[in-house]
Amino acid sequence: MSAPTPEADGIVTITPTENGPYEVVGQVRIISPDGTVLRETGKAYLCRCGHSANKPFCDSSHRREGWSEASDSEDSAE
Repeated sequence: MSAPTPEADGIVTITPTENGPYEVVGQVRIISPDGTVLRETGKAYLCRCGHSANKPFCDSSHRREGWSEASDSEDSAE
């Protein structure tokens, strides 16, 4: 028998991808500051570089901007 998936057991996992967005797996509702439901989904990719034109979702701007985990850590240390 295989291990239960996050979707099946109700657990939501948030994993930072290597030099990319947060991967959110599990049934989630993403809501804007004004309360509008932006998306209800079992998987989403959320921006963590700050460059997305479609925040809070990733639009792959991190690639164009050359963002990486290392560059983000260096900025935080200043």
